[in-house]
Amino acid sequence: MRLFTAMSPACTRLLALATVGAVAAGTLGLGTAAASAATRTGPDDVVQTSLNKLVRTGDFPGVVAAVQGRDGRVRDYTAGVADLGTRAKVPVNGTVRIGSHTKTFAAAVVLQLAGEGKLDLDARIEKYLPGVVRGNGNDGRGITSRQLLQHTSGLPEYTDFSTLFDIRHTYFEPRDLIDKALGQKPQFAPGKAWTYNNTGYVLLGLIVQKVTGRPMGDEVTNRIIKPLGLRDTYWPRVGEQTIRGTHPNGYHANKSGELVKFTRMDPSWGWTSGNLISTPRDVTRFLGALLGGKLLKPAQLKEMKRTIEAPALPPGWEYGLGLMKIKLSCGGYAWGHGGDIPGYETRNGITEDGRSATLTVTALPTSDAAAQRVDSTLDTLLCAQS
Repeated sequence: MRLFTAMSPACTRLLALATVGAVAAGTLGLGTAAASAATRTGPDDVVQTSLNKLVRTGDFPGVVAAVQGRDGRVRDYTAGVADLGTRAKVPVNGTVRIGSHTKTFAAAVVLQLAGEGKLDLDARIEKYLPGVVRGNGNDGRGITSRQLLQHTSGLPEYTDFSTLFDIRHTYFEPRDLIDKALGQKPQFAPGKAWTYNNTGYVLLGLIVQKVTGRPMGDEVTNRIIKPLGLRDTYWPRVGEQTIRGTHPNGYHANKSGELVKFTRMDPSWGWTSGNLISTPRDVTRFLGALLGGKLLKPAQLKEMKRTIEAPALPPGWEYGLGLMKIKLSCGGYAWGHGGDIPGYETRNGITEDGRSATLTVTALPTSDAAAQRVDSTLDTLLCAQS
């Protein structure tokens, strides 16, 4: 099951519009070094070779990545092309849609509010959204914000891959997405199982708005993006379909399997579940700050990292509150939460000793083998720094 934003976890692995991460000491910082791909040796050569191999298969037009070693230096990498027509080079640290990595930003806001005493993770969501979750056996009186955060609510999914090309330029209000989901029956009783779920994160956005009296995008911007100086990260404006800044084009396979340019789209169908736009370096900075204790109080960070088994994830991976624990082949774990959205798939992680990596390919995988290659590349990038 893949991690998707506005898509359904029906793809075979966790989609969180999904896998990206960060831990490290509170002093974890980002350097400014960018190594030249032509002169890299050692770990650098391993990283560049793995990225070249990833695009050589033909599944992904391009890839943009940032890798940080224990020394705090960040190196930028690219492979493939930014445009299949012009064959232009992929821009270093290019701007991309990060899909379900938005969930980690959203979860951080929710946990901040919990730490401020403005929101109770274990209160029924009916307390904040009275009468909103009703119909076909769905009932907000039996679901908590914690269950929304960890994907154990049992709520039905609102996403539908079959209409993707039809709705790419359609604007959706968050309640439109919730209403679509509630037209179906629950997947299971709250707390009785785990299934990746985008509907829950849309509801969390509505809860944040109810508690703060401000738009969710403002809360993410003012609580996270501005304080951390994430200059290339932003919450898209209503109706905004383009990507700001220098960016590689995103592609998506049509029914005949042809890769079609999919850069321009309305991400409102992802909203709190997956509409953010960022760069590999900004993603790394955010996760380093988050897991380094700069955004959450110790009690809330501990709650975020308290994981449960998530059967649909790769072996050894677990899920917390908007955060995944990722098992590494070289031993130990990384923390992250990548994202899938038409045109882009992001994967990343950061270890307790400060190694981190973020990569984005410019098309969603169309097979399990291709999807596994992306995850394996993340593993390679992290383990190359050990």
